[in-house]
Amino acid sequence: MMDEPYHMGVDHALSVTGLRKSYGSKPAVDSLTFSAAAGRITAVLGPNGAGKTTTLECCEGLREPDDGEIFVLGRSRRTPADDQWLRERVGVMVQQGGLPMAPTPRQVLGHVAAFYPTPADLDHLVAALSLADAMDTPIRRLSGGQRQRVAVACALVGRPALAFLDEPSSGVDPHARRESWALLREQRDRGCAIVLTTHHLAEAEELADHVVVMDHGRVVAAGTVDELASGTRVALAGLAVPARAAAIVSRWGSPAISPDGEVSVVVDRSDVGFARELTDALAAAGEGTASLTFARRTLESVYLSIVRESA
Repeated sequence: MMDEPYHMGVDHALSVTGLRKSYGSKPAVDSLTFSAAAGRITAVLGPNGAGKTTTLECCEGLREPDDGEIFVLGRSRRTPADDQWLRERVGVMVQQGGLPMAPTPRQVLGHVAAFYPTPADLDHLVAALSLADAMDTPIRRLSGGQRQRVAVACALVGRPALAFLDEPSSGVDPHARRESWALLREQRDRGCAIVLTTHHLAEAEELADHVVVMDHGRVVAAGTVDELASGTRVALAGLAVPARAAAIVSRWGSPAISPDGEVSVVVDRSDVGFARELTDALAAAGEGTASLTFARRTLESVYLSIVRESA
């Protein structure tokens, strides 16, 4: 649709404030606030039931929120008159693809492309998603991974300024997944804002410019991968008195003691000088036989810790 990066003075392609959505008496999304920048990939992470899909469906206009404000490309989702304008600029991939089963991918993509004045080059899109051999096979006969890639193509065929992708790599084999990543980076580089949900933390770590972690319908952490996974985790095992070791390492961070007596702490340095300070302090306190492990934190380790703490 647009050959030039999409800016038009909109810093945030998506802005969500105080979003609430309940099903019966159970809140699926509770006072949710986050934003997604233009020309960036925002990954929304969280366990099953965290409210990710409901959040995206509210942003896409597929569900009506109970409360809160959603601005898409600078326009409120509460304004029906904007629907056509947004449809021409927003690409949507819903959970499980939402594809008709009888037609072929060629027919479906041709049909969707006809809704846009300047659709993407279909040959390029098909090649980037490794779909050439599947284009004339009925969708019902495609594998789950192939259907996901067709759904991604449908979301991107209109050259959107903002694309919502719900689990785009679910069921996709590792080779095709990496080809899809290259396509998403290409879309980002032309100025498209991409908001995606994923259970593949390696995918988020590889692609995301910004990460939003949800649990129980709320944002429990947000930032870049480097911000969320900063620091080094130091684990101490084989301790005579774990509480004593925890008191020692508390000078560098906030320690945690596991049920099996392991003490861990996240520190902002891991140089030889720090290791010497730590081991000298432990030895002086009678913990000279403790074993130490230093590990750079990853998005996966941080995510698991955040979700565990919010449970």
